[in-house]
Parts: sequence; C-alpha cells; structure tokens
Amino acid sequence: MIPVRGYAAPQPGAPLKPHAFERRSPVRHDVVIDILYCGICHSDIHSARGEWGEGTFPLVPGHEIVGRVSGRGPKTRRFKVGDVVGVGCYVESCGACPSCRSNLEQHCARGPVFTYGDKDRFGRTTQGGYSTRIVVDENYVLRIPRGLPPDKAAPLLCAGITTYSPLRRWNMGPGKTLGVVGLGGLGHMAVKFGAAMGARVLVISTSPRKAPEARRLGARGFLLSTDKKGLAKHASSLDLVIDTVSANHPMEPLFDLLKRDGTLVMVGASPTALAVPPFALILGRKQLAGSLIGGLKETQEMLDYCGRRKITPDIETIAPAEINRAYARVVKGDVRYRFVIDCGKF
Repeated sequence: MIPVRGYAAPQPGAPLKPHAFERRSPVRHDVVIDILYCGICHSDIHSARGEWGEGTFPLVPGHEIVGRVSGRGPKTRRFKVGDVVGVGCYVESCGACPSCRSNLEQHCARGPVFTYGDKDRFGRTTQGGYSTRIVVDENYVLRIPRGLPPDKAAPLLCAGITTYSPLRRWNMGPGKTLGVVGLGGLGHMAVKFGAAMGARVLVISTSPRKAPEARRLGARGFLLSTDKKGLAKHASSLDLVIDTVSANHPMEPLFDLLKRDGTLVMVGASPTALAVPPFALILGRKQLAGSLIGGLKETQEMLDYCGRRKITPDIETIAPAEINRAYARVVKGDVRYRFVIDCGKF
C-alpha cells in the first residue's frame, strides 16, 4: 500500500481537514501519479456537503488532477516515469457495453467508477485529487500536451471537457450563435471554446459587472438575465445555449432566446428541480438536453486542441490550507475563474 496525505470532509458539510490514507500498490496496467495540481469544481462542494446524497465519508474530493508518473504496474505500456498526465472525473468503466465501445465511458451501462466517493473493482472507496498521490489504470489516464502548463491544465479535466463536448456535438462554429449562461468555472471555458471555434458568443448573467470580463474572454455580447427588454431584443436569435448554473434559476427566458429547433444544454446541476414550462419547448420545436463531461477519446482531443490553440482557464492557485476559504468564495461566485490547489504544498 502507498501512504498518502490529503484533505477530506470528515462528514457531510464539515470543513475539510488534513487526512492520511492509503492507495493500492500498482497492479497490471496501473500508474502511480504524484499529484502536482488539482482544480476545485463546484461538484466537489456539492459532494463534500452531502447535497447530492450522503456518500461515503471521510471524502477526499477532486477530479481535475494533473501530476507526474512516478511508478508503474508490470503491464503498463502507455506511460513512462516522468510523463505529465491527467485524471478526470472517472477512473474505471466496464469497457464492454455499447457506451464504452463508442468511447462514451462516462455513460457506461454499469456506471463509471467516479474518481472519488465511489467503489472501485477492488471494493475500496475511491478518493480524489486533494492529495499527494493517486493510482489509476493507465487506460483512464490522459496525456497532457507539452504546451499546457500543468496548473492551468488541471481544470480542463472537468470544466474544459464539460463545455467542449456539447459544443462539438452541436457543431458550434462560424455562422452559429452561442449563449452561455453563467460566467464561472464552466462558463468562462464555454466562452473561450465558442470564440475559438468561430461562433458568435453571448454571455447571460445575473451580474452586470461581468460584462467587461465576458468581452475580454471572447464574447461578442452580454445579456443581463433580469433585463426583460434586453432579452426580448435577442429573442429567437441563438442556435445553442449552454447553461452552466448549478443553482435554481428561471428557464423560460432562456428558451425564448433560442431559434426554432434550437437547443438548451444543461451542464450545471442544480440540487433542486428546475421548472420547464411545456410551451417553452413546444413553441419553436425547441429541445432541452443534458451533457455529462466526455469520453476518454474526446477528452484527449480537447486537451490536444487546447495545446495547439493555447486555450487555458483563468485560475487562482492556492495552498491546501486555503481549501475551506476557497469553497466559501466559490459559493459566493468570488473566483476568476477556477481555484487550483498546489498539491506540492501538502
């Protein structure tokens, strides 16, 4: 077994604190990764606070992991010691179901094994990247391109792929108009990707102070979600809306912005149900869809795309001792735009 230091929530809603635990020794295709950086996702906060179900505690969150390979199992072929690699939201899947065979492991029929708070094939509870080391089957490890700084690459493993995947699926590009709801960790990546793909991007936010930031990130316009007249001017103008908000919010105004046959894609996950008036869909033959991260092949594609195009998130790097303060700031929307833990400071 491999001794590991990390930060864990001892019980739902409790502040995170230092936690010592063990990882398995590498077997077969495993790689041992010394973690360099781990992003803080809003999903981590929901999980640590028990807002998506009680889960298993103590819980070490973190699924935006970048580190350096320091050990290998006897059958490992894809990575060598010293490689800079990433681990995202899941670390196992069945590999045999239709979704896995279609490179959509996140939709595995048996359920993917998530990076933390889940049970792996050995029956052990998975623990995430707020820690010094992790051991993962090489088939669920991503290669970080040389052009990407490891601290800025970390949030791409969730915030990046979560927004890249629906933009690719709905063929976002020149001549298309994209609306991005919320300008946080996910939203700012959706803006960057949409602009890089050649789309006209509009940000929809509750905060007027975010207008200059939206334009700096590549948006061509900004809509205040409480400005009914402003929203009315853009009615039926958007091909696609990516909704990144992870709290309850009005949906009907967002459908009004869509063109006929337009799609609203949910990537934010509110802990409470959202109201969707049927006529908001019926009139204009509009669609409501969801998107869950991405498969391993598409995630590597996204990383390589970011490496070529020099696309990185805006981050604020913190020490592990600052995690609880960072959580409070994320909930308040006081981060530009992703906290990343320097795991070398454990």
